[in-house]
Amino acid sequence: MSNALELRGISKSFPGVRANDNVDLEVRRGDIHAIVGENGAGKTTLMSILYGLTAPDSGEIVVDGRTVRFNSALDAIAAGLGMVHQAFKLFPTLTVAENVVFRNEPRTGIFLDRAEAAKRVRALGSEYGLMVDPGARIEDLPVGVLQRVEILKALYRDAQVLILDEPTAVLTPQERDNLFVTLRRLKDRGRTVIFITHKLGEVMAVSDRVTVLRGGRAVAHLDTASTSPTEVSRLMTGRNVDLDSRPPPSLLGEAVLSVTDLTVRDDDGLVRVDAVSLEVRSGEILGVAAVAGNGQHELIEAICGLRPADRGSIVVGGREVAAADMAVTRESGLAYIPEDRHRVGTAAGGEVWANLVMGFQRRKRFRRGRFMRRAEVEEHARRIIADYDVRVAGPAVTAATLSGGNLQKLVVGREMSHAAPLLVAEEPTRGVDVGAIEFLHRQLVEYRSQGGGILLLSAELWELLALSSRVVVMYEGRIVAELDPAETDEAELGFFMTGGSR
Repeated sequence: MSNALELRGISKSFPGVRANDNVDLEVRRGDIHAIVGENGAGKTTLMSILYGLTAPDSGEIVVDGRTVRFNSALDAIAAGLGMVHQAFKLFPTLTVAENVVFRNEPRTGIFLDRAEAAKRVRALGSEYGLMVDPGARIEDLPVGVLQRVEILKALYRDAQVLILDEPTAVLTPQERDNLFVTLRRLKDRGRTVIFITHKLGEVMAVSDRVTVLRGGRAVAHLDTASTSPTEVSRLMTGRNVDLDSRPPPSLLGEAVLSVTDLTVRDDDGLVRVDAVSLEVRSGEILGVAAVAGNGQHELIEAICGLRPADRGSIVVGGREVAAADMAVTRESGLAYIPEDRHRVGTAAGGEVWANLVMGFQRRKRFRRGRFMRRAEVEEHARRIIADYDVRVAGPAVTAATLSGGNLQKLVVGREMSHAAPLLVAEEPTRGVDVGAIEFLHRQLVEYRSQGGGILLLSAELWELLALSSRVVVMYEGRIVAELDPAETDEAELGFFMTGGSR
């Protein structure tokens, strides 16, 4: 099988960091080729070089047997490459069709032929199982649909090699499975896919070959069929990683969160949380399992003061907060790891130190009158950067320069560093590598063991079962089951999550 592309001796350094160190890579035509590695291993930098977004310090790129030099992404597109980034590159106020055909629009005279553009997008979506309403406005679409639009953009430009950077980090399990169907369809039609991921289960499920990066170097090139998740994780981290052991039970204390008969409506006035009651006690982790769209996100928003409750009670640290805003809820003893680290968890244009004090900036230790105690804030930032292994040059760089996994560790470190009595954690390990997952799991268990209570939401059912003291299942806005993780499994959780009943 011939190679669709090759990278030979690629090296790239930034101030204080050698991101890629003499990397070689061969990607066979028609393969799904996974690139794995820890956060900061150099995966995104390598793909940015391949796509013309970053110039290498040395090395060469070969596409279809021809050495090329890309000065921009436009050169890479012209050579048959397409890339879907972690942060989507779409115009929010334009329609799907307008985004897909941008820079290559069908025209009637000097005007965009909208009917033809919509027709082409429908045809392309039908061919590859990427059905999207061409007339829908981007700002109104959920994340999973936005990703389809990005893939359609690349296919519209006839990309023969499609690069996907952490494509499942923002997807629900159902959206992930649909994406895998699309990737296999692309492969069947002769396209080549480069798939960057941290999730070893996905590597084994969808890839033909896998390249492992560690410390900026390519340490292994493997046929997926002849390797295992254990071997790949060991190559990624340099050690054996254990994600299967359950933590020992801890002593339970008073309730740090009490939710009683809570009803919450969405932006359209529809009831999304229907008379829900639950309790989280000091020293326990309460897991919440649900298929996306069953009210779990609205429940969390109401608890955290981001969405008003229609009726019912929310008590945090002994204080009623159902009608309170986020600032009051935080003061009552709540820390919050949001599922969307980009739009909710961080400010991309702000410095790392500012992001690491965000939400806690009113505390006396960080303020002197109207001004920040800059030395105290920066020391606080350095401590979290070191404790959570956030790969960044220093606290003064902007958050936008961090990789997705390092941004996640920044958010988790910020929220857990204040030891609030209640930690609400939505997808706390989303987008981080297997070694960081093991570390963050230890931190969550330690948080619980020190007397904190945790409300945990995760699309990864194994994670809920591994960490939780109890698991409740939500379906259509109601709690339909409460289960002991030691006496259940993913199949039973899935049964209740899809409407099953005893």
